[in-house]
Amino acid sequence: MEEAKTNIFKDPDRIRVFLEKGGERGSAEKLARTLGVALTEDPKEAADADVLLRYAKNGLSFESEGQVLRGDFENLRHRLEKGRVDHELLVKAAKFKGEKEGLTAIDATAGLGEDSMLLAFAGFNVTLIERDPIIAALLKDTVRRGTRLRDLSEAAGRMTVVEGDSIEELPKLMDPPDVILLDPMFPAKKNTGLVKKKFQMIYLLERQSMDEADLLKAAILARPRKIVIKRPAAGPFLGDMKPGYSLSGKTIRYDCIVL
Repeated sequence: MEEAKTNIFKDPDRIRVFLEKGGERGSAEKLARTLGVALTEDPKEAADADVLLRYAKNGLSFESEGQVLRGDFENLRHRLEKGRVDHELLVKAAKFKGEKEGLTAIDATAGLGEDSMLLAFAGFNVTLIERDPIIAALLKDTVRRGTRLRDLSEAAGRMTVVEGDSIEELPKLMDPPDVILLDPMFPAKKNTGLVKKKFQMIYLLERQSMDEADLLKAAILARPRKIVIKRPAAGPFLGDMKPGYSLSGKTIRYDCIVL
């Protein structure tokens, strides 16, 4: 994997990793080394930073231009109530008729892991692959905190985060998974009022996928039973490959390729 660099971090002097009292020192030190930026415990130095990665007692947050990004599975609770998760379009797309136990999934474009949590809560053992080092750090912290929530701990315990590029990682798999989920970043909308603040901040970090054909090829080489692709409802097929079938909602469509 090439040295970690993101769109807004061309100048390392703009960013600080800030360790507050009660924050995880080991994780803070590791992220600062990965990004090649300064680690500080001084609130004044933190306040002078344009971009801040704050390790506090309540976890990791990414802060820039007055906005804060922090992974949180708690806001999914209303979708994870008993019986509800099985009605999620993603879960319907990923599951196999008559099979409930021992299914494995790889979320190859994991982001902040909300789709992975839906799958894990539905019973899948999920490996989450994320190539951006900052999003990967946020994701690891989110999963760690999820294991401490009584009602989500079992599902979070079935989630494993891998920092890497899926195009490189998928062909290396020794055991084919049941499902691979692909969710390449949708093109940014010009009207940012239509995009939630959370996704605006992710756009600052994650590069839009320009290698969709390679991503799909890598998923096929991993030999899963099924590839599930998340697309805009009216969007084109990923890599121009027609799926076996699709499940559509108002804004999202899941294209399913059965291998």
